[in-house]
Amino acid sequence: MTLGKSWCSIGEASAKYSLDKSLIQKWVDEGLIRTEEDSNKMIQLNLDDLELEVKERVELFKK
Repeated sequence: MTLGKSWCSIGEASAKYSLDKSLIQKWVDEGLIRTEEDSNKMIQLNLDDLELEVKERVELFKK
C-alpha cells in the first residue's frame, strides 16, 4: 500500500509502473481499479488498487 499519494492520473500511473495506459484503462473498465470521475470522465485512479492488481499479475506469472 502506498504511504503517500494514493490517487493519480492515468498518465502518472503509467509512468510510475511502466504500464501502457490502455492496460490500466482495461483494468479500470473491468472494475478492478477505483477512479474519481467528473462528468463521466476519469480524473484520477487509486494507486493502492493498481498496486494490488500488478502484484496479483506478477504472482500469476511466477507460477
